[in-house]
Amino acid sequence: MSFIDTPENYPYAWYIRPVLALMRRCLGTLPEPVKLWARMPLAFLGFQLMNRALERKSSPLDGKLRALVRTRIAQLNSCHFCVDLNASRALDRGVTVEQLQDLTGFRDSPRFSETEKAALAYAETITGTGIEVDPAVIERCRHAFGDDGVVELAALVAHQNLSAKFNAALGIPAAGFCLTAHKTAPPD
Repeated sequence: MSFIDTPENYPYAWYIRPVLALMRRCLGTLPEPVKLWARMPLAFLGFQLMNRALERKSSPLDGKLRALVRTRIAQLNSCHFCVDLNASRALDRGVTVEQLQDLTGFRDSPRFSETEKAALAYAETITGTGIEVDPAVIERCRHAFGDDGVVELAALVAHQNLSAKFNAALGIPAAGFCLTAHKTAPPD
């Protein structure tokens, strides 16, 4: 349970209720972050729309890479819910358990491509506090993804940082996505 409890009868805005009903039907339950974000209807809708835009099939970043980046950012922000959710998505998208186990040491791991290493290095750089991005990191990403891909990667990292920091600040625990879906322990 998070630091803030949302009662089952919370008076969500009328225009959010159909979205929540659809999510509940698809997921079987409403995850704790959804309940908390939905308390701020416009922020909730904006967050969901940005997520949809970043997770579209036509993204210049493939789904496997997006899941790796999101999982690494969740680790850096100590967001147990996000690590759990994104590790589950990563496994669904073809990431191996070994890659998840090596994610914190991706720079030295042979399990990651140079493209993945470039994206993960960029994600780590801009997740830090008081950072300055090394132009060499941008060039690696530009070479791997092009200018539009770098813009999209920056947006993906910013969105995941928003999510992870929100969840960590409210003490939202892991929900068992990775264990349920894949019968394997999520990475530390």
